[in-house]
Amino acid sequence: MKLDMTGSCMPVLVLMAAVLTVTGAVPVARLHGALPDARGCHIAQFKSLSPQELQAFKRAKDALEESLLLKDCKCRSRLFPRTWDLRQLQVRERPVALEAELALTLKVLEAAADTDSALVDVLDQPLHTLHHILSQLRACIQPQPTAGPRPRGHLHHWLHQLQEAPKKESPGCLEASVTFNLFRLLTRDLKCVASGDLCV
Repeated sequence: MKLDMTGSCMPVLVLMAAVLTVTGAVPVARLHGALPDARGCHIAQFKSLSPQELQAFKRAKDALEESLLLKDCKCRSRLFPRTWDLRQLQVRERPVALEAELALTLKVLEAAADTDSALVDVLDQPLHTLHHILSQLRACIQPQPTAGPRPRGHLHHWLHQLQEAPKKESPGCLEASVTFNLFRLLTRDLKCVASGDLCV
């Protein structure tokens, strides 16, 4: 039987390239902390958000700040201090910290929209964008073995701080912290994780 080389070579070459890539026989740029084959990891697309998305976040931040003025919150501490900088972490730890930061931000903003009908429309697009970013980020994070070593140092401290915040802070103070941290999350922390080894 004679093979039709013109029609059958291309699928075979594509298959071979895919096998070599997955098995590691061909060097492939990977995000540290990504899934082994990184096929579902597309976090690099978030190095910068579009002007339209940033404008939607600006409108949301302005509306949240107006809402906070009416609530007159008295907050003692800052959940995201100035010293919060993902560059202090190892590259593979940064997506884990960002995931916790994003998850808390979503939880707080969704609660704000639930309790204040004036915020529903203005938060709709930002919440959709944040959910999309979080889902893409989670595709890049290797599941941690339950019996494996626990996070140490800055990462352990930050994760614990974010986990305990809803128990220790009032809803108003949580909302204030998340609101004032919003653009640092989008333009610094997210960009850093999306840049991988290049964020130094």
